[in-house]
Formats: sequence, C-alpha cells, structure tokens
Amino acid sequence: MSDTASAAFTPPAYGDRSLADVVPSVGRALGVALEGHPVGIELPPAPSYVVFLVDGMGAELLSRYSHSAPYLASLLEGGATGTAGVPSTTATSLTSLGTGLAPGAHGLVGFTARIPGTDRLLNHLWWDKSVDPLEWQPHPTAFGRLARAGVHVSSVNKRDFDGTGLTLASQRGATYVGADRVGERIAATVSASAHSPSLTYVYDSDLDWTGHKFGVASTQWLQQLAMVDAEAEQMREALPAATRLLVVADHGMVDSPRESRIDVDETDGLRDGVALLGGEARFRHLYCSAGAVADVVATWREVLGTRATVLSREDAISSGWFGTVDPGVLPRLGDVMVACHGDSAVVSSRDFAYEDTLVGLHGSLTPAEMLIPILVG
Repeated sequence: MSDTASAAFTPPAYGDRSLADVVPSVGRALGVALEGHPVGIELPPAPSYVVFLVDGMGAELLSRYSHSAPYLASLLEGGATGTAGVPSTTATSLTSLGTGLAPGAHGLVGFTARIPGTDRLLNHLWWDKSVDPLEWQPHPTAFGRLARAGVHVSSVNKRDFDGTGLTLASQRGATYVGADRVGERIAATVSASAHSPSLTYVYDSDLDWTGHKFGVASTQWLQQLAMVDAEAEQMREALPAATRLLVVADHGMVDSPRESRIDVDETDGLRDGVALLGGEARFRHLYCSAGAVADVVATWREVLGTRATVLSREDAISSGWFGTVDPGVLPRLGDVMVACHGDSAVVSSRDFAYEDTLVGLHGSLTPAEMLIPILVG
C-alpha cells in the first residue's frame, strides 16, 4: 500500500480494540476469561453486561453530531475508540463481534463474497439455502464459549433475524429473544440481565437503514440518532445499577454523491479480466479470469487513481486487512480488492442496481467507516 493510502486508512486493531475483542473483554470483566484471547479492551468488573450495538453509528459521526445524542455524548469523554474489521460492513462486523474472530478466520469477508468453486456470490445478510452457515463459519462463537462457561448469554433482536444464516454463523450459543420494538427490547434486556453472570447483546439496525436511504447529513438520520440516544438512556435507567451498559457500533458511514461514483458497466476496461464482481460499493472483491490479476490491478489503478487503493489478494492479506486468513477462507477473497477513498464508490448498474440508489455507504478503511465508539454507561 502506498504511503498516501496508509495515511488515508485506519488499520483494524485486531487483538486490541477491534470488534472481535469486545465479547472476550466483556467475558474477562464478568470473571470468565476465554482462552486464546489477548487482554483487549479494559472494562470495569460487573456481574452483568449489556452490549448495545447500534448499526452504522461510527465514532466520527457520533462526535460530529453529538448535539443530537446528548446521553451518548456524555459517555464520549471517558469512552474509548475501537475499530471495525475489514471490510467495514455489517455481516463481517457482527460475526467478528459474536465469534471473537477476525474476518480471515470466521470467513464472512464482505457483504457479498464468492462461493468457492462456483460463479455465484453469497450475500451474507440474506444468505443462500444451499450454504450451511455451520460449515461456512465452523468455529465456536465467543457467545457460545461464554455460555458453556456458565454465563447466561442472550441475543435481543428482531424476530425476523431468528434462525437466519447470519444469526447462526455469528450468534449461535446465545439464547435468542425476539423483540421488534424499543419497549420490547428494553424489557427483554432488563429481564435477561437479571441473571449473574450474564451478557445480553442488543442490536438496533434503524440508524444504518436511515443512513443508507437518506444519508448521514440528512434530517432523517439526525432524528434517528436522537431516537437511538433516547433508547440507550432509557435502557440505562431501566437496568440495575450494578449492570454495565456497553454501547458500540459495527461501522460508520459516508455519503457518496453521484459525481463521486464509478460505474464499472459504463467505464472502459473495468470489466476486462473480471469474471465476477463482489463485495460492495466501498469495498469491491474482484474475482479474475485465469492469468488476469496483474492486468486487472494495473487497469483499475490507472482508471481509479487516487479514488481508491487497489491491491492483489496477497498484498491485502500481507497488509493485515483480514487478520490471519484460514486456508478455507482464502478463495472467498477477491483476487483483487478495491478500497475506496474519500466519498468515492464503485457501483455496477448491471449487477448491483439497488446499491446505486443508496446515499450512505460503508465498507472501506477510512476513519469515518472504521472507527467505532466503545462507551461504558
């Protein structure tokens, strides 16, 4: 990676302050250390923890718009900043949180990734019935390991997510509690956290959805942030004083204007040598035809210039983007990877038409996308 690209990107802090370190660190605060995990994030001891993950609430966004989130802003001064993994996208991040593993180990290496031996992509959010999530992600989760060690582990989430491929890959071992509304979520969280020791995971996706549709500079997003802030404050007030509330996010987001987007289907040369286009607009996996990798790297670097970093799979791995990569995960990674800078995006009007309708995007390694809050209340 060039010096310029290195300066523009925030590397993942695996083994220290990444999402993969959150649950093992909570376990240690509960008095149950998971073997094989470093010290990670220093958290105060407590008989029970609630981990509230707000999808899309990057640390830079929360700091910039703190006036819309006074409760969470009050925790910023004593809070820490961590990182998502790579790519900075929901499926990858939630699996790192639930498993305690970097993407190169758990294998959910993007919004979409190639199913090895096929010309098909697996969408990690929507999944595919032909892919067994327990085979795709075979490692025990950190949730499950804590549960086997005697911790009462619960996942409070929307009913629609119960039993999905992503949930099984990332959260198996936790007791699933379906709760679609804020009041339900808070009540379920209070009930689950009455156990000791306990870890209760709570997920809110609405801020991310709002950012994708309207952008993070929109009135709609600011109003949704205010609602998240109220939810966090109400949750804290409803919980026993001895229970700790840990607020984190899975990634941030950037608004990408139309003029900053490159459509591979309308740009000469970008389809040459690319057999399959994967990933997402801010972080593309390019699966190349035999012998085409060097030419694809050269073409994409020439066309995109300073708008993105273009690396071969080997160079991306050696840069530490995914942590240690398991052999079975290797073919899921693109032969070439494209990580966008600034507000750029690489779209495909042919393959990912819906994605091009979104305003807010994420996936790359910029601080706006990578940095996440780690707030203890």
